[in-house]
Amino acid sequence: MGKMLNGFGLFVYAVLILILLLLEHENQYCFAGVLEKKNNESQIGTKCDLFDGSWVYDDTYPLYDTSSSCPFIDREFDCQKNGRPDNQYLKYRWKPKGCALPRFNGQDFLRRLKGKKILFVGDSLSYNQWQSLTCMLHSAVPKAKYTSSSKGDFYTFLLPEYEVSVMFSRNKFLVDLVQTKKGMVLNLDSIEGGKLWKGYDMLIFNTWHWWLHTGRDQPWKYIESGGKILKDMDRLAAFREGLTTWSKWVDSNVGNTKVFFQGISPTHFNGEEWGGQKSANCIGQTRPVNGSTYPGGSPPPAAVVHEVLNKMSQPVTLLDITLLSQLRKDGHPSLYGIDGKKGNDCSHWCLAGVPDTWNELFYAILVTT
Repeated sequence: MGKMLNGFGLFVYAVLILILLLLEHENQYCFAGVLEKKNNESQIGTKCDLFDGSWVYDDTYPLYDTSSSCPFIDREFDCQKNGRPDNQYLKYRWKPKGCALPRFNGQDFLRRLKGKKILFVGDSLSYNQWQSLTCMLHSAVPKAKYTSSSKGDFYTFLLPEYEVSVMFSRNKFLVDLVQTKKGMVLNLDSIEGGKLWKGYDMLIFNTWHWWLHTGRDQPWKYIESGGKILKDMDRLAAFREGLTTWSKWVDSNVGNTKVFFQGISPTHFNGEEWGGQKSANCIGQTRPVNGSTYPGGSPPPAAVVHEVLNKMSQPVTLLDITLLSQLRKDGHPSLYGIDGKKGNDCSHWCLAGVPDTWNELFYAILVTT
């Protein structure tokens, strides 16, 4: 009898070990620490969260020099050419707590995506990331022929030798802006523009900053919500409704296309958010926030993004760039952007700079999942 119980105990022990191994295997798919849908539940990888870490000084950075290896860079992002006097902001590398972030390998990226078409869709922060990736790819294969062109709000970067095309379609809200007799209407329930997003191997979306614009910077006169025409409404609620419309489009239309969503890119107009004076902004900032916590906390739209992605049936990978970008109060053009010293850009990012890390994370996800 004792031998039977002993044998039964060994059997139970073996079954428990097997269950633990299976559970461990089940978690491997999200090694990158990315919010990703699986079996209608969102999970965060337990092995390594690439988005939880801190910035460390690394003299081997930046990944490219805009003056010599990115001839097509947009002037608004080229802070060094615009006269920014410091360059220490170029020398920081993102270091996750639990693992080493793979260094971007442009040639490997192109080999993996040979024959693929990649489309970024979103506002100027999406353009910022697209421009970064084109610079990173060109600097990796500087002798390869390329074409860089634009027509209206559509931009194309093509490397014929690798059969890789990286495009950007400017779209501030993802949902439709419709011209009517009353004026321009932001229709939260319509996404006819999605017809332009079909036929790509990879889609990277973003939206947020334009949802806050008012006055002359606001491109619409009315909002349409649930069939009702409104003069205005709570902007975060409008963002949630518009993003939900986008999510339904993705669930119904993308098929086997790999879909990413760029997280909320932060601004730095209020020094109290990082423990400074309220009057402080990104002007004169030369170093990141220390550590891996941002005193101001996570912005409300980031929670909306998580909420909407969690409800989707189609797998969508979140590039959760918010925290790591919040820590980089030093990374903006400030007085060295498109408006020079007439303006103060604490929204966009210098190139080389923070968006290169967004693309390093994008690359890391591609090679680890």
